[in-house]
Amino acid sequence: MQGRSCCGAAAVPTRGRLAVGRRVPIRRFADGGVERADLVNNVYPDIHNISCKTISWFKERAILSPTNEQVDKVNNLILAKIDTPTQIYYSVDTVLDLEEAVHFPTEFLNSLNPSGLPSHKMELKVGCPVILFRNLNPPKLCNGTRLLVKSLKTFIIECTILTGCGTGEDVLDLPFQFKRLQFPVKISFAMTINKSQGQTFNVAGLDLSVECFSHGQLYVALSRVTSKQNMFVLSNDKKAVNVVYKDIL
Repeated sequence: MQGRSCCGAAAVPTRGRLAVGRRVPIRRFADGGVERADLVNNVYPDIHNISCKTISWFKERAILSPTNEQVDKVNNLILAKIDTPTQIYYSVDTVLDLEEAVHFPTEFLNSLNPSGLPSHKMELKVGCPVILFRNLNPPKLCNGTRLLVKSLKTFIIECTILTGCGTGEDVLDLPFQFKRLQFPVKISFAMTINKSQGQTFNVAGLDLSVECFSHGQLYVALSRVTSKQNMFVLSNDKKAVNVVYKDIL
């Protein structure tokens, strides 16, 4: 099945039995062959009927991937399935050193997409989950907190908290300047494996079209679910790398 995506129910590893530093056979936790769209359908069935989904439904599921690039692909795929109005927010980007501003035109700043900053152009829809990028009001609103979009205005995003001690509370997220003036959130039907640490899902997907690259990523991803029948894995190969740095064990 080289070069073909495969997806299936995953068996969650127990007692640290993932082979250290080796390529782990995908067949140990996945069967069959489907595309990314099928991974989405397994984790988010009938997502086009987003208005019928509850807070608890969104709280218990997510798709994980090692890189932001793959996360963005999944999020854009799901967003396109939802037939509701789109609200677009554009950031205001400025160079803090005024003497250097002449060397960096606005168009160039808008094109940058560094990790940890929201995108210049952000498309949101009511009912979509988002993930917070900043500690706004700990412990309820922290970096990595997931929220559900309740309403979208020109200068206000109203959300309901999905995770943590503030679950179920409504909050208004106002923009503030920190080099890029933009709402510090990102759509989060999918998220990076690193961002998922500390969270538990009843249903999860794992997009391994790009392999894990840092210590313990594969184990962290596969241990996010409460039942092995509810983990779905997408991979371009029959095996996945389990990266472990033995020096830090």
